Amino acid sequence: MLDLDQALAGLSDYPHLQTLIGLALLGALATIVNWLTQHVLLRIMRRALGLTLKDDTETFFREVIARLANVAPAVVVYQAVLLVPHLPLAAESVVRNVAAAFMILTVILAITGGLNLVNALYARRPGARQRPIKGYVQVGKIILYVAAAILVVATLLDRSPLLLISGLGAMAAVLLLVFRDTILSLVASVQLTSNDMIRVGDWIEMPQLNANGDVIDIALHTVKIQNFDKTITTIPTWRLINESFVNWRGMQESGGRRIMRAVLLDQTTIRFLTPEERENLSRFALLDLYLASKTRDLEAWNESLVKSGRDPVNTRRLTNVGTFRAYVLAYLKVHPGIAKEKTLLVRQLDPTPQGLPLEIYAFANTIQWEAYEAIQSDIFDHILSILPEFDLRLFQAPTGRDMRGLTGGLQTTSSEDRQTP
Repeated sequence: MLDLDQALAGLSDYPHLQTLIGLALLGALATIVNWLTQHVLLRIMRRALGLTLKDDTETFFREVIARLANVAPAVVVYQAVLLVPHLPLAAESVVRNVAAAFMILTVILAITGGLNLVNALYARRPGARQRPIKGYVQVGKIILYVAAAILVVATLLDRSPLLLISGLGAMAAVLLLVFRDTILSLVASVQLTSNDMIRVGDWIEMPQLNANGDVIDIALHTVKIQNFDKTITTIPTWRLINESFVNWRGMQESGGRRIMRAVLLDQTTIRFLTPEERENLSRFALLDLYLASKTRDLEAWNESLVKSGRDPVNTRRLTNVGTFRAYVLAYLKVHPGIAKEKTLLVRQLDPTPQGLPLEIYAFANTIQWEAYEAIQSDIFDHILSILPEFDLRLFQAPTGRDMRGLTGGLQTTSSEDRQTP
């Protein structure tokens, strides 16, 4: 004990050495406290709550606890620096300010880690995909970062935060310019979420931005869409409010997908059916009801014309295109891939120079792309193949083969003319 007293007495003649020893002891104490909090406290907390946390949430949790654990050595430095002998007041103030700023920053980072944890836990809920909170979490983090920046700067300068906040009034225009996209995105995120306009997993289409695929992420500033060619399109959130886009969720929820396609009939092949042709078409079982009903109506109409002495030109007759339209409608009604409870039409559109469009408007009873295309192709395979039975043809622009055939016919005719004496 005497030797220790003598050593301390001998150090009194060296104040700088006392300061260095004090700082070394302060650093050692802070290191010990940091080790204890990081290894002991973190392990205890993980064992206490590890049963309820799994996967990514455990990582977020450890980030929160680890960051909060860094506050302990900072508190030791903040308080114990006052015990370091012969330390100048300016250096003491700087150390305390840095320790305080570090504590503020650590707490803010821990809170942001907690927000990530809240978002991860919320994402496990069944309805989280419909109403994600990731955008709100990002807004909260931005607010925390701004507050942390103000408090850290105020602490380092040893000034009141109110002075810095009051000075922000002059920078309002600059801040609005800097955070313009953030403000627009925040408003857009609120509107998208509150109006349930878009969810993760929705198929949306935005041709002006080359986006056509599934939504895989909704954040504050961007919405990511994985296109069907597996590319990723990133769209600013505010553009989904300012511009139009198609959301196919309604189709997916309805369980059926629309078929709307037309075949172009050659209008020169449209005509009345002869009695023999009508009898021949009665072979089709799908036309039984149509032919029977239509025949009764036409016979009643035509008999009334005969009794009134009108010219036979006023009589009504079956047409090949009308009968074909009735056949296609009956075919769709019995097709196993068509949703019978939804709208089902076979209609004529306005004639065009390319022919008479006969449009099929129906709904497949599936939303799967492959099955939908198979059903649609099967229907039109049959329609195109059955056309000759009604003496109808598709309109098709002349091809090179048609031109060669026409030219060959003309050449043959010219040769025959030359050989005629």
